[in-house]
Amino acid sequence: MKYYLIALVVLIFDQITKWIVDSQMAIGERITIIEQVLYFTSHRNKGAAFGILQGQMWFFYIITTIVIIGIIYYMQKEAKNSRLFGLSLALVLGGAVGNFIDRLFRGEVVDFIDTYIFGYNFAIFNVADAALCIGVGLLFVKMIMDERQKKESN
Repeated sequence: MKYYLIALVVLIFDQITKWIVDSQMAIGERITIIEQVLYFTSHRNKGAAFGILQGQMWFFYIITTIVIIGIIYYMQKEAKNSRLFGLSLALVLGGAVGNFIDRLFRGEVVDFIDTYIFGYNFAIFNVADAALCIGVGLLFVKMIMDERQKKESN
């Protein structure tokens, strides 16, 4: 149950920040947070990460529905055995639902976190995207830890 609460917190924070950007900023408007590092830039994305698969909404509806069902299944079945696995699934669930809501009700995803790190301009993203990336990263960490444990027990 606590993992669903984490997913809900991610979802609420994601939707509130997107609502603020959508209602208070014009598309393309930029607010400097840390000069040369972090900006809030109002951007819309009709595709997936980095703008791929533009306009393929039905594809996203189907894939996201399958992913959400899979995550809920694994949260029910496996998350109780591993906090790291439960946390990673909660972050992925919150992020997936957050972007799904945008696609369903807006027809596009609201992005606004615009970063430049060591001079590299990363793709503009949002809270849901960050949660998804962190969740998937934690899944990789868990997989590596499981492999090490398996090797040590053999």
